[in-house]
Amino acid sequence: MSDNSPPDPIIVQHLSKSYDGKWVVKDLNFKVPAGCVYGFLGRNGAGKSTTIKMLTGMVCPDNGSVSLLGEDVATMTPETRARIAYMAEGHPLYSWMTIGQIVKFVRPFYKNWDQFLVDQVLDHFELSRQQKCGRLSKGQQAQVSLALAMAPDPELLILDDPTLGLDTVVRRDFLEALIQLIQSRGRTIFFSSHVLGDVERVATRIGVMVNGVLRVDCPMESFRESVRRVVVEFSGEPPEFPGCDGLVSWRRVGVSLELVVVNWGAAQQQVVEAMGPRWVDVVELNLEDTFIEYTRGSKRSLPLFVRENDRVDGTAVERTA
Repeated sequence: MSDNSPPDPIIVQHLSKSYDGKWVVKDLNFKVPAGCVYGFLGRNGAGKSTTIKMLTGMVCPDNGSVSLLGEDVATMTPETRARIAYMAEGHPLYSWMTIGQIVKFVRPFYKNWDQFLVDQVLDHFELSRQQKCGRLSKGQQAQVSLALAMAPDPELLILDDPTLGLDTVVRRDFLEALIQLIQSRGRTIFFSSHVLGDVERVATRIGVMVNGVLRVDCPMESFRESVRRVVVEFSGEPPEFPGCDGLVSWRRVGVSLELVVVNWGAAQQQVVEAMGPRWVDVVELNLEDTFIEYTRGSKRSLPLFVRENDRVDGTAVERTA
């Protein structure tokens, strides 16, 4: 019996891009299922922005393909593009237009336009239609951009660092509005962010880019719960750590060793106990600390979260204190 279910909203296969002979995105493969809120993470220069530009068709890849809502981005029809919303980093708007004018300008480009939803979003944020876009704060620009992005009732939203530069209160307001839209309409959202608290609040699945390579692609909780900081204290100067499965990095701090390990368990515990420590403390981490510890480890030997079963393998190197 054939499977008539629709394809995943985002399918990326062997996607690669280089500039000046250097690969900034290397053999990227992942899928985003319908209804998923996918947080796309990575340090500066990891390849996030280039990936998003290839997803939206603004940059052509050297190799590989991107499929959005069942169509190749390179040959996508206008009808399918109208089902996708994109919010660019910095929320660029025509500064000389008022909010009311920019709504009227954008509206004719979309067959399905929900003016009631636009009015709801603008009223929620108490934005006057007579305000000039050039005089809006960064938070207000983000709010107008959200209204414009949601107006066509898109099935897929691609957001490039939507809360960048916003203060804490405005960010929380923005995210709560986004959560309401997700829950009421069940849309698929792909977004990058440097604010890990935002990701932890709304994402159900995450990807982490390191040096152009997708090192993590799994449910957010699986990543957060798999990485542990292990503090191993000795009576005197700590010895060199011999290594263990899932090791991201290790360093000496005074009379202690600090290890960052993926999938800490009995086998790793046995390696540590064999060193004769005074005590061992296994520390749980929030998403921000997990991301920091994982991405500042050895770039070439980070454990890889395999998509099929979220296993990790690999070794790491010493970091000095």
